[in-house]
Amino acid sequence: MSKDNKPNKVRISPWVVYGGILVLFLAINFLWGGSNWNDPQQISLAKFYTYLDKGEVSKVAYNKTTAEAFLKPEALKLKEHEKVSKDLLGNKNTKGPHYSFQTGNSEEFQKTLNQAREAGKLNDYEFQGDGIWGEVLITLLPILVIVGLWIFMMRRMSGGGAGGGGGQIFNIGKSKARLFDEKNDIKVTFKDVAGLEGAKEEIQEIVEFLKNPEKYTSIGGKIPKGALLVGPPGTGKTLLAKAVAGEAKVPFFSLSGSDFVEMFVGVGASRVRDLFKQAKEKSPAIIFIDEIDAVGRARGKNNFSGSNDERENTLNQLLTEMDGFGTNTNVIVLAATNRADVLDKALMRAGRFDRQIYVDLPDIRERREIFEVHLKPLKKAEDLDTEFLAKQTPGFSGADIANVCNEAALVAARKDKKMVDKQDFLDAVDRIVGGLEKKNKIVSPEEKRAIAIHEAGHATVSWMLEHAAPLVKVTIVPRGQSLGAAWYLPEERLIVRPDQMLDEMCATMGGRAAEKVIFNRISTGALSDLEKVTKQARAMVTIYGLNDKLGNITYYDSSGQSEYNFSKPYSEETAKVIDKEISTLIEDQYQRAIKLLEDNRDKLLKLSDILIEKEVIFKDDLEDIFGKRPFDKHEHEVITEA
Repeated sequence: MSKDNKPNKVRISPWVVYGGILVLFLAINFLWGGSNWNDPQQISLAKFYTYLDKGEVSKVAYNKTTAEAFLKPEALKLKEHEKVSKDLLGNKNTKGPHYSFQTGNSEEFQKTLNQAREAGKLNDYEFQGDGIWGEVLITLLPILVIVGLWIFMMRRMSGGGAGGGGGQIFNIGKSKARLFDEKNDIKVTFKDVAGLEGAKEEIQEIVEFLKNPEKYTSIGGKIPKGALLVGPPGTGKTLLAKAVAGEAKVPFFSLSGSDFVEMFVGVGASRVRDLFKQAKEKSPAIIFIDEIDAVGRARGKNNFSGSNDERENTLNQLLTEMDGFGTNTNVIVLAATNRADVLDKALMRAGRFDRQIYVDLPDIRERREIFEVHLKPLKKAEDLDTEFLAKQTPGFSGADIANVCNEAALVAARKDKKMVDKQDFLDAVDRIVGGLEKKNKIVSPEEKRAIAIHEAGHATVSWMLEHAAPLVKVTIVPRGQSLGAAWYLPEERLIVRPDQMLDEMCATMGGRAAEKVIFNRISTGALSDLEKVTKQARAMVTIYGLNDKLGNITYYDSSGQSEYNFSKPYSEETAKVIDKEISTLIEDQYQRAIKLLEDNRDKLLKLSDILIEKEVIFKDDLEDIFGKRPFDKHEHEVITEA
């Protein structure tokens, strides 16, 4: 075994340790002739005086009530003392004590011993005081061991020990919040939070109030009681809270919404009370509840049985603590969720969460700043352009960008590079978006041609449409669950118009349309395409009000309460119209894609042949076949790969 491969440490149970100590004690007691294992023979005081008068006693140890006699070696050879001359194992018992007896009158007994020693019949004697304590200790030892084990188990169950999985019985109603204060080293600050300028500004104001309250209270301002961070997953809500903990310099209690949830009745409310009690004792303080939707869902919406709902009781207690009689205004509550639509209205009102801070996906400028933060620990190439990386990752959250940087480093290390370059980042994006390349997947020539035609259809239709996303590359190398893929660089729009959505739907249907045009038959390879266009068409008809037949109407409920309803917000007749309009939208774009591909059939076949040959083609290859794309007004914003 090498030095680096250290064996795992063996964990020894406390029960084994305690048992070993008890066995060791008893073994020592036995080997050293403890009284429990080699008790001296009981005799009368008169018989002792007989042995003493004969000069057979060597030593006497006594206290106020009892005494023990030790015989001389020559006396042990006598037949009279044969019973006490050997121990339980049959060995010679020369050490003693051999006899024990009651002393009677202690003064007379001591006088007799003095006379015997002066006459040379007794070598020595000693007074041991109250010798009962040794016997008492040995008698009580099992009880002490049992009490010790009981205390140990109680400490484990109450959370005072190492914290086993079945513990916390006596600590169940206590808050599970972690406390961060000046004693804890929180290294995350607002400098580590790239982008999110608006959210940081509002959060920093809360921190500033805690640091310098006179600035606001001098003109009559009051500190906000709570702030709710809302946004998609991975956008940096929890990171903002960590920055607050690092910047505020006040006690910071952090926990998750699920920490309040327990199977026992009343535990959640008890934990809420204990949490705010601790925070008030250390005020001014901040409480951060991550994923508050676990406990803050709207009441009465999913309790169909009508029985007691422990989560509702917990929410009621939280509402009372945040804004009720006796509320301490020096405690600020921060919370984060990506499902603000399901939260209870009483929790969202002013006076509890005064501010709702929306943390959105980063735009291109914010993505560049986030890349600069996550690129600091990497050994990167000098010519690496963060602007290029930001343009290649539209729709990525901060967590996605962190993953891209880490994946790029792993790709570079896999290739034995000393630095991370641009191509490593492009491979990392492909790996995250499309999945791992499967170059060894067995694909027949017929299937490979069908895949090439399908992907070439996507590329051709998107090239011909004005509002379709510009193409970056097309590949027929299997990735993840897909047999081929086309990469686009979508334009980042704040609003989307119907013609833009229709062009995107038409480009998505280009793969199946190409199969129809070339082979006059279709396959199951367009499943993800159909799913995408169906969602887009349904959104146009039922959410955005972009359908002429239905008019300016939406069936979307932003409050999220409709998910608990079993009925649809429209009639059966309207449902038929919706289904028909969705089908019409998709079929129209499908026929439109077929028409475009029939008009460019030769170019489609040429592109598919190149794709079969190279397996991966880029924008330059399409320009060689189709010419410059006339719709690229901002040519410098479209990134190509070589």
